[in-house]
Amino acid sequence: MEEGVHYQCQRCGNCCRWHGEVPVTDEEVRKIADFLGKPLYDFVADYTDIRLNRAGLTLIDKPNGECIFLDGIECTIQAVKPGQCAGFPNQWNFPGWREKCEAIPVPKPDFEENDQSPRTS
Repeated sequence: MEEGVHYQCQRCGNCCRWHGEVPVTDEEVRKIADFLGKPLYDFVADYTDIRLNRAGLTLIDKPNGECIFLDGIECTIQAVKPGQCAGFPNQWNFPGWREKCEAIPVPKPDFEENDQSPRTS
């Protein structure tokens, strides 16, 4: 990670098209199921799979590899998206992410503590 820089998401959806697991915790599963108005069992059956390491659940992909909850460039579960999604690219990223991601680098002092929006004062 680049020291002193925060990448401000532009919601381009490109990270949602990258192949790989999106692990979800039990709490995240409950929040997403509630948000979608689905019974927990149905949500797990319809939208998750067992992780490759068999250590929990992951969201499933569409046949083209993008996230099941991506609609164009919009995340249909944005309000309750998993921590892995919320943490990209500042808490984690993958090799070559800058070639795909449209996030804008902003010096960290320009961001309020615990906020994702630029300072306005």
